[in-house]
Amino acid sequence: MTARDARLHAFRSDLADARLKGEVAADRFVAGRPARVAAPVADVRKAPRPDAGVNTQLLFGDDVLVFEEAEGWAWVQAERDGYVGYVAETSLGGRNHAPTHVVIVPRTFLYPGPDLRFPIAGQLSMGSTVTVTGTTETRGTHYAVLTSGETLIAGHVRQVGEIASDYVAVAETFLGTPYLWGGVSGFGIDCSGLVQLAMRMTGKEVLRDSDMQAASIGEPLDPGPDFSGLRRGDLVFWKGHVAIMTDAQTMIHANGHTMLVSREGLKDAVARIGYLYGGPTGFRRP
Repeated sequence: MTARDARLHAFRSDLADARLKGEVAADRFVAGRPARVAAPVADVRKAPRPDAGVNTQLLFGDDVLVFEEAEGWAWVQAERDGYVGYVAETSLGGRNHAPTHVVIVPRTFLYPGPDLRFPIAGQLSMGSTVTVTGTTETRGTHYAVLTSGETLIAGHVRQVGEIASDYVAVAETFLGTPYLWGGVSGFGIDCSGLVQLAMRMTGKEVLRDSDMQAASIGEPLDPGPDFSGLRRGDLVFWKGHVAIMTDAQTMIHANGHTMLVSREGLKDAVARIGYLYGGPTGFRRP
């Protein structure tokens, strides 16, 4: 049996993904049932309890495999990044329609019809995928119409497959977004969630947690003396933290110091973080 990261492989002593048979020990193996996230944001918890810690989140339209449903909880694996955990059963639905568009702004509202004066029916984060059946216009504002009959602002979505060119520019649109441990949405986000979501919008899928990102994104980088070799888009890692360089001297990160996505000088951050957590542990260029 080989060692497996339980964050990325669905296995417990009593139950495991059928694809892991012969690689892990479990009493029973099952094939995952396809499902899709039907809530704006679904917390992925460490255990099937409302007081369990949140490891990450799934967004509206994300596809998952369900291995178990019990007492209101579903044990799932996200198909996009492989993350495993427990979500509320009520946050899942079927894969009835193929997504056609993705939300490209940090946050957007759903309306019960094509009128921004209507009371909102919901809200979605950047990265959410939806099925658009048509467009309409009211008083000069263009709306995308969804299969549910709800609408959102047409300029807030683009077709699946169309990607942004600069992941740093995407990350910068989250400035001022509240920091949220485990968050990966425009409503609240953490450091590695910001990296993952921003890169997703440029067509690059990366792993979720900062230690995974530090081992897998791009190539290791020698920053040179006084960090002079860094440039826009490079990643700086500390133990349990990651930041994105916006230029040779400044970075953007979701952080517990400001409890926001904010800009900070790299040297200032190194000095501030160092006395508690030590210096940077690595640098990578995507």
